[in-house]
Amino acid sequence: MYQTEIKRIGKEAKAFEAERMIVLFGENAPAELADFCYIIDVNPVEKEITEDSTLTIDGTTYEITKVGSAVNKNLHDLGHITLRFNGSTEAEQSGTLYLEDAELVAVEVGSKISIG
Repeated sequence: MYQTEIKRIGKEAKAFEAERMIVLFGENAPAELADFCYIIDVNPVEKEITEDSTLTIDGTTYEITKVGSAVNKNLHDLGHITLRFNGSTEAEQSGTLYLEDAELVAVEVGSKISIG
């Protein structure tokens, strides 16, 4: 459905981990945002991401609890979504993919992310 890899990590990106959030953005991230993002390859979303999908980071799988209304388009066009690991079933932000309330695995350059 979707696969990508972390290419770079902005110098402030890990600050969001305390709130269990990861901000993804493609290589075209605006300079003022890039420092706060995990920079990824922009790849096509081959099948719509839904609450029946799962997200995997380096072999650790998380259940998707809610898909913001702009997630599929933003991920396809910009590689830009926020991953929020808080178990929410309500989409407070349209560009956020909400995941089960779980601890984050370490995300580094070269980490692989897939949604399927």
